[in-house]
Amino acid sequence: MQRTLLKAKLHRVRTTASELNYEGSCAIDELLLEAGEIREYEQIDIYNVNNGERFTTYAIKAPRGSGMISVNGAAARKAAVGDLLIIAVFAGYSELDLAKYQPKLVYVDDKNRVKRIGAEIPAQAA
Repeated sequence: MQRTLLKAKLHRVRTTASELNYEGSCAIDELLLEAGEIREYEQIDIYNVNNGERFTTYAIKAPRGSGMISVNGAAARKAAVGDLLIIAVFAGYSELDLAKYQPKLVYVDDKNRVKRIGAEIPAQAA
């Protein structure tokens, strides 16, 4: 049996550009792609924390160390500059794969620089 689980997420990255007149996709700082083990052209789901929009597109590389998160094409209508996003990637895993399964959870600062990478969602303060 195959199960679909979270492979990686970029948690609360900030939109730095919204380019309507672009072919499509989401440009993501190459350092963030590497941190989340997200490949260029891989399908991504984007959840906009500010307005509740949820949409699917694919990742492309933005300049390394730029902090860029640019939502492009038609999706530009779903995210404005400054919006907080969660970018998620899912993958299929066999029961055997699940024995060593750990997602890549990437947490950033307000400039989209990696602060921490983990495999577990931190407990919420009560």
